[in-house]
Amino acid sequence: MSIQFDVPTPLAYFATLVHSDDDFPLLEAAVSLAQDEYPELDIQQVLGEVDQLLERVKRRVPGDASALQRLRVLNQLFYRDLGFGGNLNDYYDPENSFLGVVLRSRRGIPISLAVLWLELALGLGLNASGVAFPGHFMLKVNLPKGQVVMDPFTGQSLSREDLSERLEPFRRSAGRGDDFEAPIGLYLQPAPARDIIARMLRNLKEIHRTQEDWARLIPVLDRLITLLPQAWGEYRDRGLARAEQGQFALALADLEVYLSHADDGLDIDAIAERVQELRRELN
Repeated sequence: MSIQFDVPTPLAYFATLVHSDDDFPLLEAAVSLAQDEYPELDIQQVLGEVDQLLERVKRRVPGDASALQRLRVLNQLFYRDLGFGGNLNDYYDPENSFLGVVLRSRRGIPISLAVLWLELALGLGLNASGVAFPGHFMLKVNLPKGQVVMDPFTGQSLSREDLSERLEPFRRSAGRGDDFEAPIGLYLQPAPARDIIARMLRNLKEIHRTQEDWARLIPVLDRLITLLPQAWGEYRDRGLARAEQGQFALALADLEVYLSHADDGLDIDAIAERVQELRRELN
């Protein structure tokens, strides 16, 4: 008699990873995002490859190394010896968000490079965190004599002046003039693991939506809703994508969820009209 084991779907597996904020497995959750594109992906193998990198960098660190020395050794290996860096040639390639691919190509976007770097930094005992800086994900390391803020794209340390300069377009677009300047520290708070995964998914979402690739967009929205069950705008966006795919009953259910919760949405009238259209299609 053969014994059969139920293999969880990629979404069900993702749900088990992100159900609680306690010991949230950031790296594993990030690696799993590629399963929609690569269903046969061996997640444990990718995690093992990162473990091997960690062992490699540990062998280079003297036992009595200071935090600053450990940081320098890590950056030397990650950015210079291994050549990790930003994919300037194809920044909007979805594969820049797939950590298994990034490990092979050594090319990614700031947040995918940051997640890999962060796993190594924490494995070295560094007090490191990701930072949801406007427009560009950053890394922060707290050292005994101060903090280092890094661009994960290049490994470059950024001064307060550099950060202010990068904030300027955001402040202008938000209509914040010189009379309102929030301190830089406000933008350098550690990003929770759940927020990091949400930002990775929203990067993928924007790529697929821009390309009107509804078939790829829907699984990304499935994950966002699993990750953030009360992000009502994601139900709306999934409903609209499902309607584009001809999944009218599922689309209707999503849009009705959105309407029942989005009391102050500017698009309520337009979505209500779309709901009526879908009801007519179903009847």
